[in-house]
Amino acid sequence: MRVVSATINGAISIVNAIATGKGAALGISKKVNVEIEASEGSGIIIESKNKQLSSRLINRVIEKIVPKNELSKTKFRVYLNSEIPTGYGLKSSSAISSAVAMGCAKLFKPKMNDFEILSSGVDASIETKVSLTGAYDDACACYYGGFVVTDNYKRKIICSEHCQTDISAIIFIPKSRKRGNVKKLVTLSSVFEEAWNIAKGSDYWNAMKINGLATSIILNSDPKIIFKLIEEGALGASVSGNGPSIAAIGKKNILPKLAKIFSSLEGNTMIASINNKKAEVHEL
Repeated sequence: MRVVSATINGAISIVNAIATGKGAALGISKKVNVEIEASEGSGIIIESKNKQLSSRLINRVIEKIVPKNELSKTKFRVYLNSEIPTGYGLKSSSAISSAVAMGCAKLFKPKMNDFEILSSGVDASIETKVSLTGAYDDACACYYGGFVVTDNYKRKIICSEHCQTDISAIIFIPKSRKRGNVKKLVTLSSVFEEAWNIAKGSDYWNAMKINGLATSIILNSDPKIIFKLIEEGALGASVSGNGPSIAAIGKKNILPKLAKIFSSLEGNTMIASINNKKAEVHEL
C-alpha cells in the first residue's frame, strides 16, 4: 500500500469570472488536507465529515490522472479533512480537486507539472458541472497562494504576486445557502471586465469593491453590507465566488468593527489570515 498526503488552502474572490471568463482571487489560510491510500483491489471510497461534498468530482479527478490499467487494479481510499465550508463561494471544490490531483500525480504520474495538475482539476470541475468556467482563478489562488489574475478560458495566469500579511480576511457564512441566479452576472459583464482590468494593474482592493457591489446586486446579497464594510475601513469587501458568503479584508485592529456589521445577520463569522504558500504533497 502507498499513501500520500496533500495540503492546499482556500481562497476568496477578488473578481468573479462567470461574466467574462476572467477572474482574480486571493489565497487564505483555511486548509484542506487530502490523504490518499492506494492498495490492491478496485473502487474508490471517500471518507469525509462533509456531507455536501461532490464525490463525482473526486472520482473524475482520479479517473483523469490514474492510467486505466492501474485504475482497474487499484483500490483508493480518500480521507478528506477541510476547514472550508462547501457551497459558500470559498473555493472548497477547487481546493479539493487540486489536492486530489496532486496526490494522484504523486502516486502515478510524478512527472506531471503544475499546469497539468491544475488542468485535471479544472476539467473535472467542468465535466461534473461543479463550475461553469472551471474556476482556473480559484484553483491557482488555492494552489499558489497570494493574488492571482487569470484568463480562465485560456487557462493563463496574467499576473500573480504575494499579498501583504499584516491584514486578515473576515468571512461571513450565512445560515441560508440561498444564492441568486449566477447566469445573470453576464448582465454586468462590462463592470466585471473593468474590475478585472483594475486587478490586472495590481489595484486589488478597488477591484474587489467593484466586484462586491456588482455581485451583491445580482446574487441576493445586500449591497448596503458591502458599503458599510468599506465605510468602516475594510480595504476590500465582496461576495465571495457566487456566494452566499461575504469576505472583507482589513488590518487586524478593525476586524472587531467589521465583525459587528455581520453580527446583526443570521450566520457565522470566521477569520482567516492571508496565504502566500504553495500547496504541498508528500508520500507518507
